[in-house]
Amino acid sequence: MTELIFDPSIQKYHCQFCLSDFTQEELESLKPDSAKDRTVDPETAGGTEGQGQAGAPWIVPSSQAREKGEPWTGGSQMKGEEKSAAGSGNSEAGALEDSTRAVLYTCPSCGAQIVTDDTTAATFCYYCHNPVVLSGRLSGEFAPDYVIPFQIDRKKAEEIFSQWIGRKKYVPEAFYCKKQVESMQGVYFPYWLYGCRIDGDLDAQGTRLRTWTTGNMRYTETQVYDVRRQGSMDVNHVARNGLRKANRRLVDGVLPFRLEEKKDFSMGYLSGFFAENRDMEQQEFITGIQAEVREFALGSLQAQAGSYNRLQIKKKEAMIRDERWSYALLPVWTITYNDKAGGNIYYFALNGQTGKICGNVPVDNKKLAVLFLSIFLPLCIILLIGGYFLG
Repeated sequence: MTELIFDPSIQKYHCQFCLSDFTQEELESLKPDSAKDRTVDPETAGGTEGQGQAGAPWIVPSSQAREKGEPWTGGSQMKGEEKSAAGSGNSEAGALEDSTRAVLYTCPSCGAQIVTDDTTAATFCYYCHNPVVLSGRLSGEFAPDYVIPFQIDRKKAEEIFSQWIGRKKYVPEAFYCKKQVESMQGVYFPYWLYGCRIDGDLDAQGTRLRTWTTGNMRYTETQVYDVRRQGSMDVNHVARNGLRKANRRLVDGVLPFRLEEKKDFSMGYLSGFFAENRDMEQQEFITGIQAEVREFALGSLQAQAGSYNRLQIKKKEAMIRDERWSYALLPVWTITYNDKAGGNIYYFALNGQTGKICGNVPVDNKKLAVLFLSIFLPLCIILLIGGYFLG
């Protein structure tokens, strides 16, 4: 079975079987129902050996959607014993941490039973390595509005990582060995995007002082001004990551994205990558975002107030209106390293669009010891020899 994989280097879908490339528009034009995302039921397409139609990876609804009695959109049905295993505390799924619920799904390509957590929306089969999109996790209220496709492919991401780690002299080799680099994953992380219009009003008193000396006399001139500034501004694309389990430094450290390049969401962009669904809603961010927006708007007004020796604020307020939210999946390349000896987890994150890097690295104490000895021992020998002859 051959899947179409989105290739970030050419911004097209690539068929590994016939080596053809297709744009999103070309794939949509091939669909008779004009739907953006095609889902395939392997049972009607020849069982688990059936081949997906052009333009889409296998798309399997999540178990949550099925348990709620929602209609099927594709994939192979979960058997009764499989469904009960997904909710059983004695199963492999139930053995995972309580912070995320485990879900069991059946790969429509090879029939293998795979366990994943309840926020994963796109992944690979561990056995046949075909991409699988769990469509039930990205439908209804969880359907993203936008996506920024990966623009940096794996080869380029590995080159950037090699250049970055090459400047780190005292990092354990296990952090950048071949196996570790090959574990790099392209992940679409869920972000809430906030926008609004804000009206600002600033009332202040500005004071300017001018001092000069004539003869033996020193003069000071004080000028007092009433300062009033008003204005309106549009705020767009204030991003907040909507995945609770995500490392906040990792997902926030790669910001900002060029959000003006976002595209309407299509399942096809997820093929060949991992994707996470949100588990945090916009209400959890509204207070902090509103405070940030007000502070930015009032700071901008104050910066335009002019130059004074002293500015006394009498009144400042910012009114927010026309609030709007959208939901987007944004691309990040990630590597994580578990330092079992130290009990710490280190990471490398790369913005899959802009190439911005964020990360922290472990320190190899052996390399530091070699550095210390290579400097300290020769210095001690020189000092001892010098002291011997001087003495």
